[in-house]
Amino acid sequence: MIKLAQDNFEYYFTEKLWEMIPAIYRHEDGPDGNPGVLRALVEILAEQAAILRRSHDQLWEDQFIELCQDWAVPYLGDLVATRPVSALNLRGRRVDVAKTIYYRRRKGTLRVLEELISDITGWEGKTVESFRRLARARHGLDPPPALLAGPFSGTPPGGVADLRHARIAELAGGPFDEFFHTPDVRQHAGQNGRYNIPKLAFHLYRLRAFRVQGVTPFGLADGLRFTCDPSGRDIPLFAPRQRPEDWDDWHSALEWELPAPISCRLLGHAEYMLTKALAQTLVADFGVPLASADKLRLLRGFRFPTETRLREILELLNEPSLLGAAAYRHILTTSLVPNCGKAVLLPAAISVEESPDNSVEVVDLNTGNLTPWPVSDPGRRLIIDPERGRLQFFGPPPAIDHSVTYHYGFAGEVGAGGYSRPAVETRQPNSRVPTDDGEIKARRLLNDGVTQIDNSATYSPIAGKLRVTNLTLQAANLQRPYLRLKSDWILRTPDNADALLLLDGLWLGSSGDFAVILRGDYESVTVTHCSFDPGGSNDVNGNPIQPVPLFIEASVETLVIESSLMGRIATQNGGMVEKLVVTDSILDAASSSQLAVQLARSEVTLERVTVFGRMDANRLWASEALITGVVDVTDTQKGCFRFSAAPAGSRLPRSYQAHTLVDAAHIFTSRCFGQPGYGQLSQTAPVELRRGAENGSEMGVFSKLLNSIKRDSLRTKIDEYMPFGLIPIFIEET
Repeated sequence: MIKLAQDNFEYYFTEKLWEMIPAIYRHEDGPDGNPGVLRALVEILAEQAAILRRSHDQLWEDQFIELCQDWAVPYLGDLVATRPVSALNLRGRRVDVAKTIYYRRRKGTLRVLEELISDITGWEGKTVESFRRLARARHGLDPPPALLAGPFSGTPPGGVADLRHARIAELAGGPFDEFFHTPDVRQHAGQNGRYNIPKLAFHLYRLRAFRVQGVTPFGLADGLRFTCDPSGRDIPLFAPRQRPEDWDDWHSALEWELPAPISCRLLGHAEYMLTKALAQTLVADFGVPLASADKLRLLRGFRFPTETRLREILELLNEPSLLGAAAYRHILTTSLVPNCGKAVLLPAAISVEESPDNSVEVVDLNTGNLTPWPVSDPGRRLIIDPERGRLQFFGPPPAIDHSVTYHYGFAGEVGAGGYSRPAVETRQPNSRVPTDDGEIKARRLLNDGVTQIDNSATYSPIAGKLRVTNLTLQAANLQRPYLRLKSDWILRTPDNADALLLLDGLWLGSSGDFAVILRGDYESVTVTHCSFDPGGSNDVNGNPIQPVPLFIEASVETLVIESSLMGRIATQNGGMVEKLVVTDSILDAASSSQLAVQLARSEVTLERVTVFGRMDANRLWASEALITGVVDVTDTQKGCFRFSAAPAGSRLPRSYQAHTLVDAAHIFTSRCFGQPGYGQLSQTAPVELRRGAENGSEMGVFSKLLNSIKRDSLRTKIDEYMPFGLIPIFIEET
């Protein structure tokens, strides 16, 4: 539904109708025993008049697919006779109608088939014709042998593996595979049945790359080694989506244009090409002799596959001036071709500031495997390991307030992250946390007001509050601050306060066995788009990362968890939660045998929630919930367990379309917090889970993404526009 503007039509028509009523009736509506009845009737009429006016204003827009309301989309689709996709996939349905003529003019082409992935599902992907990956004997009428157009080394004719370039094997089996294969006529399943003449492979990238800016890296003791992740975890860094937005600029996806983990090979892919202008600049600005520049001009137009090869050729020229520090640095900076991995991903995907407003330049960066580390000095200022999210400086340590900007991968907008949270913009902050303190002091947290953190830095310690009345602590929009607890974070209210508490956009970690503790009397506690670190893994030093549970020692009427990643939630020391409402979230106790929710006297409502652990509640209302541990509900006469799954042995309320979870070990891509596939259902998950929601989508936290429905929509449109006789296969890369 298109969101209407704030036109104030209700107020306008109310006043207009009110002025049309004789003054005597308006006067009598006020002082008598039942005042305001006439005014209330006028307001009802004004509401209907406003609806009618908006409907009139919308009539023209409803004739255009870009502007029309959702109800008009299928009517416009009938005009172009398109085959509609699911009504739940509103975006895909609208784009399909808008581009139907465009699709038909290009029906059967690789361009349309690849564009359908993004248009219909919102994912990214690449389409590969499998017959082009089949090995065959060379025919005499074939063109003369030449290297294939591989992006890194160039595979010999016939797709035979070049053993001198072992890292090309990383591409095998993926959409950018340079090797050729023997035919496989089996039905597609996993790696089987991919390569055959009629097979058309659609490689799907379902995860999104979220940008976080100005993150404080987690440092080791030497001050030179860091992890990009502020909690100290090893995480893969992601490439952002860099596909052209203009339809006329379309081309088949390149590896660095897709939101996927960055490999060392890709980030370190640097090719160089010398130009005539470069030689002229070296003479004018760096004092290189004209004779040396003339020799350099002889190499213009040649493409050097690595920096090592470029330096070897420059040394063969026997011109020391070209290898001087300043001149050579300028050659590397200027001659880097714009369509290689290093040029495209640095600094677009990863940027490191060793001090504020002082970024490490691309020429001073290199990539490498930092396991084990430290590594020896490579003659660069910084080494980046994108596969683990590690950094190592050489020379003097960076400034204390250095930072890193990078992209991480995740399935949706759940937990603290660098995505848009428009609701934050509606709450104007009364106080801001200073960005240079490195801690959050008690006087900065307002007991009654909105306190905002404006960046994604790390803050520690965090002061508690003892007289909370209406406290809001939020991260600015598009920011993800990391709050590291050095003691229990205690939030207490005065007696009988009916206080309000809101936490929005925060990532809470811990340097020890500490928790968030609520004390006093709360009318409402809301946690939205937050991550309470559930632990479950080790940091780069090998030390276990401690979980941050939420303990309630207060009287809380309503506890609301929205789009968040939480650890354990429990009451203790006489605490009480009347009602817990959790939506679109993950509750993680790190193990299915531990309690994730321990609220024996509370009523719990779960909607589109994944629970890693056991549950203990008084009453339970669950819909699209996926629970890996045994559930124990005291009052089974009230409540409902619908379109959800839990293990055998659970004590549940009345069930409807519920399923018994037999083995939870393999149904998730990852159960490790911090990994891109955390909480995402795997390809081996039972179909009852992948399509068990009320609307036919998956159960759990990502039910709202409608992945199963989007995939069905994609298959429908591919069948419509694919060449006759081909067999589509779908391969989920992320």
